[in-house]
Amino acid sequence: MSYQLQDKVAIVTGANDGIGYATAQALLDEGVKVVGVSLKTDDMGELIHHDSFVPMAIDLTEDGAAEKVVDKAVTQFGKLDILANVAGVATYKQSFMDVSMDIWKETFETNVFAVVALTKAAIPELKKQPGASIVNVASESGHVPDSFAIDYSGSKAAVLNLTQALADEFGGDIRVNVVSPGPTRTTMWNKPGGMVDMLSDMFDKPGEEAVSYFAKEVRQIPRGEIGKPEEIANVIVFLASDKAAYVNGAEFPVNGGSVKYK
Repeated sequence: MSYQLQDKVAIVTGANDGIGYATAQALLDEGVKVVGVSLKTDDMGELIHHDSFVPMAIDLTEDGAAEKVVDKAVTQFGKLDILANVAGVATYKQSFMDVSMDIWKETFETNVFAVVALTKAAIPELKKQPGASIVNVASESGHVPDSFAIDYSGSKAAVLNLTQALADEFGGDIRVNVVSPGPTRTTMWNKPGGMVDMLSDMFDKPGEEAVSYFAKEVRQIPRGEIGKPEEIANVIVFLASDKAAYVNGAEFPVNGGSVKYK
């Protein structure tokens, strides 16, 4: 347990898959008690068998949902030290003109408004704990928009801006930072109509060949492959810990070098 996080209490959203699942697992490995939030709990795998993990099926875009999640953490474990806003959605389209207003609304409700609601509900409890931390998950797309996910890119730009504003206001009590992953292999990639299928169509190559081409030739990631969820989760755990005690309002790009910020 290298981060001295034993007996801390965390809320992790999107805990059923990808970066959220990996974050919940990494925190549990460090001795953290975790409330894992998702739309459903029947796909949380081995997490649900952990004594320090409480699954919670809830739609964070619904009124009052954020308050219920925070209340669950405090009722179950007595406090709240860490909030990891990981959950997000992306719908891949060929053109801006293909993104309906319903898709825009769904993307911003999940990727921005749910983050705002849960953060607002959590702050009063977080302020009670020394060393409290909020870690948001944005994306390199918040800086360099992807034409095939323009709504997603816009929502992640909003998360970057939100993080800085929160860090400025609450940094004396709660450190607020953001992780911006590059391409990372999650269900959003693998599901039908997801990124793998889109890249396959775009480059006229079989799925895995298209992913490899994207990583090496398009994103030009030096190691030649996209990220793994646990590689993002490791940085989230660091930012949640006192090892990052002087880190506030910072963005950590975890993209393998695919985007060089100026």
